[in-house]
Amino acid sequence: MIKPTPLSGFPEWLPAQQLAEQKFIDTIRGVYELYGFSRLETSAVERVSILEAKGEINKEIYGIGRLQGPPGQWEMALHFDLTVPLARYVALNSGALNFPFKRWQIQKVWRGERPQEGRFREFYQADIDVIGDGELPLSFDAEMPAVIHEAFKKLGIKAQININNRKVLLGYYQSLGLSEEQSVNILREVDKLDKIGADKVKETLLKLNLSEETAECCLALCRLKGAPQAVLAQAEELNVDNELFRQGLEELRFVAEELSYIGAESLIFNLGIVRGLDYYTGTIYETTLPDYPSLGSICSGGRYENLASQFINRKLPGVGISIGLSRLISHLFSVNAIECRTQTPTKVLISWPEENLRPACRAIAAKLRGAGIPAEIYHETAPLKKQLRYASRKGIDYMLFPHLYEEKEEQIEIKDLQTSQQEQISLNEWIENYKKSRE
Repeated sequence: MIKPTPLSGFPEWLPAQQLAEQKFIDTIRGVYELYGFSRLETSAVERVSILEAKGEINKEIYGIGRLQGPPGQWEMALHFDLTVPLARYVALNSGALNFPFKRWQIQKVWRGERPQEGRFREFYQADIDVIGDGELPLSFDAEMPAVIHEAFKKLGIKAQININNRKVLLGYYQSLGLSEEQSVNILREVDKLDKIGADKVKETLLKLNLSEETAECCLALCRLKGAPQAVLAQAEELNVDNELFRQGLEELRFVAEELSYIGAESLIFNLGIVRGLDYYTGTIYETTLPDYPSLGSICSGGRYENLASQFINRKLPGVGISIGLSRLISHLFSVNAIECRTQTPTKVLISWPEENLRPACRAIAAKLRGAGIPAEIYHETAPLKKQLRYASRKGIDYMLFPHLYEEKEEQIEIKDLQTSQQEQISLNEWIENYKKSRE
């Protein structure tokens, strides 16, 4: 007999947790579509040559092949994010797509990471991106935080969206007389600020042959954090004479004006965030949850100049943001922040007390389902106590008794299992009342 040992890093939730996860997915998808993003689902499998084009995490890619095939000679692999598949898809279908192309994509991805708390080998990402043809208006840079703010609001989670612009950072480093190579190295070290602190970052900056004064200047910029207008004013006071720096500030100012309706507790400008990926060229985002600080950034992204340069000779700029859905859900489960009372979508359990009432049970179930109310008939004639226990354990809201039901009058008796209130009512009237209570 084979022992059913679970694989670490591949989460399998219990039924109640899976329902909660599905509710999160549906809520996020609903918000994405409110902003005009279209659904995209790409294959879980890509050619290895396409995945390797991104070049950052080759060691984490899961190859796919036949057990009887040559070992290690993979032609296909599981995608490790949703950006590479998007780039390939847009390049392949660029002649058929209407730009700007707005897509949402909520799918599982796979990474050969070392499993640890909150980190998985198989997990959901919830992405949105807007791709332009040649150019992409800056208004989309402001739309990303707006969408994410609304999504977390509808999920009932307090979120803080941090915004910066890579042009501000790179322009500032240019003004200090630093080369492009030095600037890239500094960005990589500054990106570690939250993990190792300013003192450790300063040590690494000095090892890059920066002077004490230059290292302090780099850290001083990163300390600018707070309400958008206040941060912009502080950045202006630095009197930096650099075109790229000024362009970055102007782009941030535009974003601030577009998002002025979002309070400072939810939207802050943080000139210390970097986003480690080199392909980000402008606005960048990192989202944290004040009630769960140990999670770190749970939603991030930014603007890039050319999504599919490795696949097509056509400039396709874009901006995108991604929610680490599985990591978020897992943490909320671990701290009991999500109610997992119900194990089934069923709202009404129809009692089956006697064999001759089976036709009435079927008719009632058909009417409830026709009204969009999930219903099931108890699977056997059994004592009422046993049927109630089944409903209670599965978290079903109502138990319906069919003994009063007749085709003309359609009277029923129904019990609210949360309040223990029981009433006799016509089926049509109860359905109308139920729908009104959900509006």
